[in-house]
Amino acid sequence: MSRGVTEDNALERAVCAVICRGDGLKARQIAKELDLDHGTVNSILYSSPLMKELCWQDRDYRWHGIVRQSPDHTGLQEFAAWFSTADEFLSLSEEEWLAALREGCRNIGRSLSDARGLTHSFLDTREQIRVLFLDLQSMIGESCLSWQLAFELRLKRSRYVRIYADVLVITEDRVFSLEFKMKKDLDPEEVEQAAKYVPYLEIVFGPQYEIIPVLVLTGARELFDFVPIGKKDQLLPVCSGDMLFNVFDEYLGFLQ
Repeated sequence: MSRGVTEDNALERAVCAVICRGDGLKARQIAKELDLDHGTVNSILYSSPLMKELCWQDRDYRWHGIVRQSPDHTGLQEFAAWFSTADEFLSLSEEEWLAALREGCRNIGRSLSDARGLTHSFLDTREQIRVLFLDLQSMIGESCLSWQLAFELRLKRSRYVRIYADVLVITEDRVFSLEFKMKKDLDPEEVEQAAKYVPYLEIVFGPQYEIIPVLVLTGARELFDFVPIGKKDQLLPVCSGDMLFNVFDEYLGFLQ
């Protein structure tokens, strides 16, 4: 069982994956496909907070997924302030991208009350991602430009679940969940914060994707390490912005 996934979470992820791959399924069909008890499936469908975020039921009692678990991830734009390919991201000027991000924040209900602080944070994050993809292009070529980026992912339509992911970088089979902090010193609580979204993102993207949480300290330099997540045996990559490409190499192996 992967990092951070409990048995209940694994069932949620399996049910959601079946729904998001299909074109409208009834609970009985979901139960049959997963070889689960009908009552178990109903309990997940009607009691799981995250399921209420990611799935909906039509008048014929068929369940549909908002985010398709397919390479284009249709529907993810409903939860992100900005979602597109790395190629489009790099084609936008700073002003164009920031205007689009702000509009997206308003669309998903992301507060912009601290305008000056948020703008500084947004632009710092943008620069880190820009440099990352310039580095990646020099190492693996333009194939990385088809990867998708989601900035300011917010799952908060209900009062039960709050997920605030800074940036997701979505490759062919992995999702890097990047938590950015404008500082140079490591805080153990922020390590746990970076890791805590993994079980929810596993449900969003499905079993075909590995979710990799990363803490990026943009005030540091030449930092790349793996640190424990709380008191667990699991490790989380921590890096400075200038070393972020090393995290991707660690999992994709393009520098070998």
